[in-house]
Amino acid sequence: MGMTMTEKILAMHAGLDQVKPGDTITCQVDWSVCHDMFFNVDGQDLYQDVDHLDHPERCVVLLDHSVPAATARDAKGGVYARQFRKKHNIPNFIDVGDHAVIHQALVERGYAAPGRLIAGADSHTCAAGAMNCAARGFGPAEVTYLFCTGETWYQVAPTILYRLHGHLPEGCTGKDIFLYIAGTYGDATGHSVEFGGDGVEGLTIPQRQSIATMCAEINAEFAVFPCDKRLREFLKARGDKEIHAVDPDPDAEYAIIRDIDLSSLRPYVAKPHFIPNNCVPVNEVEGTPVDQVVVGSCSNGRVEDLRIVADIVRGRHVAPGVRFIVTPASQRIYLQAVREGLVETMVEAGCVVTNATCGCCYGGHMGLIGPGERCLSTTTRNFKGRLGSPESEVMLCGPTTAAVSALTGHITDPTVFLAKGGER
Repeated sequence: MGMTMTEKILAMHAGLDQVKPGDTITCQVDWSVCHDMFFNVDGQDLYQDVDHLDHPERCVVLLDHSVPAATARDAKGGVYARQFRKKHNIPNFIDVGDHAVIHQALVERGYAAPGRLIAGADSHTCAAGAMNCAARGFGPAEVTYLFCTGETWYQVAPTILYRLHGHLPEGCTGKDIFLYIAGTYGDATGHSVEFGGDGVEGLTIPQRQSIATMCAEINAEFAVFPCDKRLREFLKARGDKEIHAVDPDPDAEYAIIRDIDLSSLRPYVAKPHFIPNNCVPVNEVEGTPVDQVVVGSCSNGRVEDLRIVADIVRGRHVAPGVRFIVTPASQRIYLQAVREGLVETMVEAGCVVTNATCGCCYGGHMGLIGPGERCLSTTTRNFKGRLGSPESEVMLCGPTTAAVSALTGHITDPTVFLAKGGER
C-alpha cells in the first residue's frame, strides 16, 4: 500500500517502513518550538520544573505574540523565556528586535524544510507544511515533554487530497482558496490535508503559507504541500544545501479526493464567529460597513501581501472612520517593505503599520475593537471576542479584499474595483 506525503514523513521519524491511518506511533521530531505565551499562562508552567533538555539544539524559543510587551504579565513571560533559554543553553532563540511571528520564523530562518517533522506550542504550526514538511501544534504539557525527550506520539490520520487546477483570477489570493475550501467542504477534524494538481505550481510560496496556516481552522492534523520547482527555487535562494523532498506514492490511498478549478474562484469572506461552512463569495456580503481593517500576521503578513496593499492604496486614502492596520510577519519583512517604499505608501494613505507581532490577531494588543464594531481582517480567527469585545464582529478575507474595503469603508468586491481602475 502506498503512502501519502504525511504518512511518509511520520514513518521516517518513527523509524518504520510503513504506517497507515489508525496506527499510533512514537516519533523523534526535528524541531520543538514555543513562543512567549508558553511562559505566561497561569497553571501551565511545567517548564519551570524542567532540569534537563534531551536535545536543546533542536529547540526553538521566540517572542512574537506580545512584542513589545503590552502588559506587565507579558513582560514577565519574556523574562521567563529568556531565563529558560539561558538555563538550558538553547542556541535557537529569537528575541525582540529581529523577531518574527513563529510560523514565518520557521520558514524564514530555515527550520521548516522538506521531510522534517515539527512540533510547536501554537495551533497554527501546520503553516510549515507549505515547505513540504509535517508540522502540528501541541499544548504546553506536550511541548514541555517534547523539550525534555525530543519525541512524541501521533495517531496517523486519513488524508484528504485537494487537487488544484488552473490559475487564480485577478483579485484572488491563497487566502481565498482556503475560504472557498472551508465554506464548501467544512470541517476536516480527524484528517490530514494535502495539496496537489497542476494548479499548485502557480501558487507563490506566501500563498501556500497562507493556505497551510489556515488549515488549523478546519481542524486538520497536518497540511502538506509538495516540493515542486517553485519550492526548490525558494529553498535554494534561502541557502538550503540539501533538499529531501517527499512525494506521495503513485498508489497512495486518500480518504477523499476533491478537485478545485482555481479559475472559477472569486474572493471569499468568512462571516462572523466561525469559519467552517460559513464562508461566502464577497458579493454576498458586499456593502457591509467596517470600522477596522487588518492585513498581516502569520496568514497574510508577507511582503507579497504588503505589495498588494500598497499597490491598491497608492495615491488614495483610507475611508473616513476606518482604521487600517498592517502588520508584517517579521522584522525582516518590515525592513524589506521600508526599502521598497511600501511603508511610506501605506502611511501616506492613512494606514497604521505596526512592528512584527501576533498583536491583535490573538486579541492581545495593537488593534482590538470595541462593542458594536466590525473588523474585516486577513488574520486567522473570527470567533466571538477574538479581537476584543465579545459584542464585536470579525470577518475574514484575503489582502486584496481587505485593502479595497478599507478605501471604500464597506466590504467591496476587489475584482470589480480593480476592473474599474480603482474607481469607488
